[in-house]
Amino acid sequence: MQAAFRQIATSGRSLGAFIAVLGVLLAGGAWAFYQMEHFGHIVTGMNNQIVWGLPHVFAVFLIVAASGALNIASIGSVFGKSEYKPFAPLSGLLALALLLGGLTILLLDLGRPDRLVVAMTHFNFKSIFAWNMFLYTGFIAIVAAYLWTSLVREGARWNQAAGFLAFGWRILLTTGTGSIFGFLVAREAFDSAIYAPLFIALSLAYGMAIFLIVLVVVVRATGETVSAAMMSRLRRLLVVFIVAGLWFVAALHLTNLYMTRHHGIERFILLDGGVITVIFWLGQVALGSLLPIALLTLPRARDSTRATMLAAGLVILGGLAQMYVTIIGGQAYPQALFPGYAETSSFFDGVVHQYQPSAYELLLGVGGIAVAVAILTAGLRLFRFAPYRLPAD
Repeated sequence: MQAAFRQIATSGRSLGAFIAVLGVLLAGGAWAFYQMEHFGHIVTGMNNQIVWGLPHVFAVFLIVAASGALNIASIGSVFGKSEYKPFAPLSGLLALALLLGGLTILLLDLGRPDRLVVAMTHFNFKSIFAWNMFLYTGFIAIVAAYLWTSLVREGARWNQAAGFLAFGWRILLTTGTGSIFGFLVAREAFDSAIYAPLFIALSLAYGMAIFLIVLVVVVRATGETVSAAMMSRLRRLLVVFIVAGLWFVAALHLTNLYMTRHHGIERFILLDGGVITVIFWLGQVALGSLLPIALLTLPRARDSTRATMLAAGLVILGGLAQMYVTIIGGQAYPQALFPGYAETSSFFDGVVHQYQPSAYELLLGVGGIAVAVAILTAGLRLFRFAPYRLPAD
């Protein structure tokens, strides 16, 4: 299939309002970063027990979703499904935008961003964080090369090879991100090899949900129409990815329930965790998984674009809930300093730690999303990433 691409050249009040809102969100994120950098993390809800707060929830979600957003490009290039080719450049651009937005949050949340050069030149290869430095930069370079082969005629001969490389690298990227938690043996909520395949499955659902929303907005801005057959394929893919994510979540908890030493953390997450338990069952499972599946499969809703957009939006909210439960819940549960023994001290031993995110953290997280949207918007305005002359049914 010969794909055609174009820039988005819309203008008017709607574009001006969109840019104004985006500018406000970016300014809010910058202001929050200034407050946290100037006064320190004391202005946030983070403490000595919960050192990764709400910004990390947004950041990890965006990084995981970036891998999944490249899925459409992989289907076209790696699996030879030519009907997906017109959407490959948009898929690659979205993946880069999401990754850069997530990394921006990480850079500004961890403190001392001026020392990034140290992290990029001094490596401890026993640390998964050091490996992730290569995975992130490699992903950016490989996806950029893939986009070049997709859009420039001289690079077309290497398109399939670049597609295979990008596909393999995004699996490595998500494996590395999941392994951050899988390798943290000191936290009972983590310390599981299932986190690597779990994050791969979750990335597919999150990336597909975001891609669906972006695709609908882009084709409307260009006056194009995605065929009913293609929308049906995308909906079915999203359902499959949601179910896969639910399966691995269930496998993680069933595995922990099988091991007696993890019964405490499982009871905390599933029954006695207060807001963590509510976010898990209501946000992650019910609203973020089961309701989207119903919207995408029930006869009265599955052919509706509005229902599809709503389902995709719920998957995104469910993804944020998943990351909140994983990151915040995993830190809130007390560490077993001496397994098999009871210990007491004045330093919160055996105490479930409380965490209430501040407005600064929320603004920084939303600012990272705004960075991703700004990169995506600039790319669509300046370069030919938008699909053009889409085939009918």
